Amino acid sequence: MAFTRRTALGAAAASAMLVFMGTAAFAGDIVVHVELWDKGPDSATMTDAMMANGGKLVADPAAATMGINIDQREVSAGTVVFAVVNNSKDIIHEMILSPLPKDKKELPYVKDENRVGEDEAGHLGEVSELDPGAKGALTVDLKPGDYILYCNIPGHFAGGMWTLITVK
Repeated sequence: MAFTRRTALGAAAASAMLVFMGTAAFAGDIVVHVELWDKGPDSATMTDAMMANGGKLVADPAAATMGINIDQREVSAGTVVFAVVNNSKDIIHEMILSPLPKDKKELPYVKDENRVGEDEAGHLGEVSELDPGAKGALTVDLKPGDYILYCNIPGHFAGGMWTLITVK
């Protein structure tokens, strides 16, 4: 078989499909791009004020040493693909999805473990422990409501690593 421009383009297309197969969305799926970030290796050091926060959803972006950015704060109900990248240079992060509590004030927090009680929070899925620079995806069918995305590695939630998304 002769090597032609057509075979080269076909091979490139096949390679691209293999690269994106793990995070590919089907036509009609909503894709939310998620960035996990931190301010460097000292980000994991929690202050007493942060640890006292527990599971309360009190946002002070200036105090956050790590966080989650999303490109959409509101999406339609249906199949949603969360395409996640850990933009940290030093720290492993994860992304967990849970429904937001009705009072929108507090998640079940395991204080002695410095993390959210995932089962009690209604864990709907996750992209677990991503090394720095790594990518992953979570595909879920979501009904209308409010949801929270958070990192549940000990200390990360209290460090500001959570964000909210609304499904209409």
